[in-house]
Amino acid sequence: MDLFLKANKVRLITIKDKYLTAEDDEESVSQSRDRSSDNVVWTVECEEKRNVVRFKSRFGKYLSASNVPIVPGHSGRKVVQKVPEKRTDISIEWEPIRDGFQVRLKTLMGDFLRPNGGLPPWRNSITHDVPHLPKTKEKLLWDIEVVEPRVNKIRHSPHIRRTKSADSSSRFSRLKIMDVIALGR
Repeated sequence: MDLFLKANKVRLITIKDKYLTAEDDEESVSQSRDRSSDNVVWTVECEEKRNVVRFKSRFGKYLSASNVPIVPGHSGRKVVQKVPEKRTDISIEWEPIRDGFQVRLKTLMGDFLRPNGGLPPWRNSITHDVPHLPKTKEKLLWDIEVVEPRVNKIRHSPHIRRTKSADSSSRFSRLKIMDVIALGR
């Protein structure tokens, strides 16, 4: 979770150096090597108390674990972009599980966000499922590239004292060293 708390926007990168991509149809999600596209940048929304994150595409839709199989009869289910119907839609929530400097993203149903390769329809697709082979588990690792750091909003701290200046307007007259430390928290 701590990897996402410091980021407002990120790129998610597979072990094959491909980026999680929101497709222009505003529904599909895939992988691409095109780092320069705005479609590979995701806005991060964190719920620290519940240890979940949500990723919003440039189209204002969330990365969502659907119930639709990528191929009938297979366990992998499609990952799509969608606008949640309810605020309590858990399909858009992902639990980050840190593994060194990388992360696995787990749905609240227990599946993991997974990049796929191979022949169509698997090539460059993104699914969610439970890995069956030990070798598959490392494919679930994602690198996080911070595109835009989260700006900490200055909040009123009891250590900052407001004073009246000569012109009677309320402003900060000065910050002492303990005030600067309090702002960094």
